[in-house]
Amino acid sequence: MFSVEQRDSVRQRVLRLAEEDGRIVAAAEVGSLAVGGGDRWSDIDLTFGVTEGAVDAVLDDWTGKLGDELGATPLVDLVREPTIYRVFLMPGELQIDLSFTPADEFRPAGPRFRLLFGETTDDAIAPTASRAAADLFGWGVIYGIHARRCIERGRFWQAEHYINATRDHALMLACLRCGLPVVQARGYDDLPDSMLAAFDGTHVGSLERGALYAAFAAAVRALLREARDLPQAVSVVSRLDPLD
Repeated sequence: MFSVEQRDSVRQRVLRLAEEDGRIVAAAEVGSLAVGGGDRWSDIDLTFGVTEGAVDAVLDDWTGKLGDELGATPLVDLVREPTIYRVFLMPGELQIDLSFTPADEFRPAGPRFRLLFGETTDDAIAPTASRAAADLFGWGVIYGIHARRCIERGRFWQAEHYINATRDHALMLACLRCGLPVVQARGYDDLPDSMLAAFDGTHVGSLERGALYAAFAAAVRALLREARDLPQAVSVVSRLDPLD
């Protein structure tokens, strides 16, 4: 397991690499370490503004340098236009999440953003909370529909997957309402105990049909409860039967 000192050393090396690379015009820390939070297990999350047309070249060059100098292994890329994220695994299980955005679109994507050098642009409008809630609810409904169909088809492992997804979208809606981080379950543990208690029964206890239906019903009820203020939830209530 990596130490805090090792993490800080790697972080400083990555930032030096950014400062030495003329294609990098801005850098920021994101995630828990950006706002004074985090703990000894927190990963490195850094984001960079890159000169026009250079993102792919920077990714290739940095992947080679981080591998040669630090033993970093690239794990996965995530593309969310206009940003590309690349996740690396270091010795000691240290994870480095680096993201690269064209400089003219480099801006905070959320409250956990601390500019280290350079500038951000201010001409974009972030998605509204109501739009985010509608999207979370919509996907939760889709997963709920798939969950029921999988149970009926006898595809119990797949049903378990979709029941969990339905529950998670209900939890994400709860986090959104409480102003907590939504992605990757980061806000779940900070929800009020009374709110979390309402999710009792949403976990799949076994792959027996009755247990799957019970968890499915609890997950759908939780989703509808957390979306109760959305206009589209009214019509969905009559179409997504939680088996009460």
